[in-house]
Amino acid sequence: MTKEQKNEVIGALKEKFSQYNNFYVTNTESLSVAQVNKLRSICFNKKVEMKVAKNTLIKKALESLDNNRYSNVFDSLNGVTALLFSENPKEPALILSDFRKGSKAEIPALKAAFIDGDIFAGDDQLKTLTTLKSKNDLIGEIIGLLQSPAKNVISALNAGCKLASLVKALEERAQ
Repeated sequence: MTKEQKNEVIGALKEKFSQYNNFYVTNTESLSVAQVNKLRSICFNKKVEMKVAKNTLIKKALESLDNNRYSNVFDSLNGVTALLFSENPKEPALILSDFRKGSKAEIPALKAAFIDGDIFAGDDQLKTLTTLKSKNDLIGEIIGLLQSPAKNVISALNAGCKLASLVKALEERAQ
């Protein structure tokens, strides 16, 4: 690979890292070509971009963007590395988890995940990442929690009106 080609790869990676707030670093070393193609197809269908690059080029791209922000990712850059980029932080975890179930193996292994500035290092974090809630899910839950007390107050007021009319009817009947 010439220096120009390396610089092109670094530039393309920098663009991806800038475009997405979430990326996963996985080890695809033990996968066959057919399995890698299947994983690529699944990623494509789920709107997750999969890129394979040399670890040194990935590290140089991350260092040139923000060395401190991505420093914890550097430890995971060893062996064969595939990067998964997604707008939805949970989607790559679901893809990896489902792919593992289908192949009945613990591959591809999760090396690290960078989610909105937080690092999840190690394959044991995959289960945690599959249960992550998106920003929209959390906003929906908060709105639901905020609406709940208001709904209770309105229900109580409506019940109070019904109770008042019931008392008035009983009072009229008694007279």
